[in-house]
Parts: sequence; structure tokens; C-alpha cells
Amino acid sequence: MTKLNIFTRGLVKENAVFVLMIGLCPALAVSSTVRDGFGMGLAATFVLVFSNLIISILRKNIPNEVRIPIFILVISTFVTIIDYMMQAFQPDLYRALGVFVPLIVVNCMILGRAEAYASKSSVVNSILDGLGTGLGFTLALTIMGTIREILGNGTFLGLTVFGESFRSAPVIFMIMSPGAFLVIGILKALINKYVKRELR
Repeated sequence: MTKLNIFTRGLVKENAVFVLMIGLCPALAVSSTVRDGFGMGLAATFVLVFSNLIISILRKNIPNEVRIPIFILVISTFVTIIDYMMQAFQPDLYRALGVFVPLIVVNCMILGRAEAYASKSSVVNSILDGLGTGLGFTLALTIMGTIREILGNGTFLGLTVFGESFRSAPVIFMIMSPGAFLVIGILKALINKYVKRELR
């Protein structure tokens, strides 16, 4: 597999949210606006890239019996770093994302990439895998945030899209959890149609 394929497969063909259906808890909870979805995606990407890097470097020295606790320790280190960085430099976003930033530690997408890929692959390939998977996650949350914010609030990045008349009576359903499920379902159907056509 080429380095380009390693990077791009996490964007669409193995997108964590729309294809593999993992990491859905933050996808449903924090994708009600573009800013929140994009911020959560970048936080997860940071953790993915650097945890994959460290795990790949240490992979030959990690005893098989304790690999999962060590993976979680490495992941939690980078989650703590991004948690403090967001708290210091983006306090509004930090408050909006709330508990979902610390919960990156137990995100199955990140632990899954550590177990399935970084622990068995070279440093460069592990970084590319983490970057591709993270950007695919970011893309998914940003698309969901765009749809939900426009329909649910009548805004895009806080700017009015349809005018004040729409803002006074938006589709509130879209910024609630059922709206997130609906958006994921529709986007998953479209992505699956694309992926199946590409695999023929």
C-alpha cells in the first residue's frame, strides 16, 4: 500500500463516522455547530497523530501482555496536553466541548488505530494513518456541524444565512440528538453508495 493510500483511506473509504461507525459519541454530541465539530475533530487528530507516533516508536519494546494499558497511558498524555491547550487558548470552545475532550482517551477510533496499525507499522506510515483518520473524523464532524447549524440555527460560523425570519423559527430538531442521528444516517447512505461504486 502506498503512503498516499495510507493517508487517504481514512478520509472516505474508512471514514470513522460514516463508514466504520466508530467514535459516534462525540460526533453526535458536539456537531451542532461548525466550530464545535471542527474543534473536536482537530483535537482528536492531534491525539491520533502523536499517540500513533509514540506507539510506533515504542512498538518493539512494549510487552504484549500490557500493550493496552500502555496505549491508554500514551493516549491520555496527549489528551491532557490538548485539554490544557484548549483551556488556555480557546476557552469558549473548551467550555462548549466540555467533557468530550477528556473522553478522547476512551474513543475507540484512537485506541483502535493504535492497536490495529501503529503497534505494527513504521513511524512514517503510523503518522500518515493517524493524520488521515483524524482529518476524516474532522471532515465528518465539520460537515455534520455545517448542516445542523444552518438548519438548526440559521447560521454558519455564527453568521446569519437565511435572514432573521428563519432564525426566529429554525428547525430546532436539527441541533438536538435526533437531528444528529438523521444527518449521520443520510450522509452514511451517500458515502456507502460512493464507496461501493468505487470498489466495483
